[in-house]
Amino acid sequence: EGMTVRDLVTLASIVEKETASPVERPEVAGVYTNRLKLKMLLQCDPTVIYALMLKGTWDGNIRKPDLSMDSPYNTYKYPGLPPGPIASPGKASLDAARHPMPSKYLYFVSRNDGTHIFATNLADHQKNVREFQQKRR
Repeated sequence: EGMTVRDLVTLASIVEKETASPVERPEVAGVYTNRLKLKMLLQCDPTVIYALMLKGTWDGNIRKPDLSMDSPYNTYKYPGLPPGPIASPGKASLDAARHPMPSKYLYFVSRNDGTHIFATNLADHQKNVREFQQKRR
């Protein structure tokens, strides 16, 4: 869909960092593809982690102020894909970026077991965040 090789590899690198589950990779790629089409912010934690690593301040935790840091890799602040890949994607992630799963999903959150729960709207996503993330804390 008009993606350059660099865009595909960048998207695949995000998918690579976002899930270790080969089955979920096309779904995750689909979420980001849907967001790109809608001109939504990607809001991808691994891109923020990458920006913190570049700055030398990554300590294993993302904090709220990190989400507004000024970096072209901060997908909470800047729209579209970051300027380049954030990791070396494997074949499964490259395939997922080339063939994202068609869906209406715009959100996902970790279930803390290596898998994610997906949502089509913010209200469902916030419910999933409460269930799977805040409960854990």
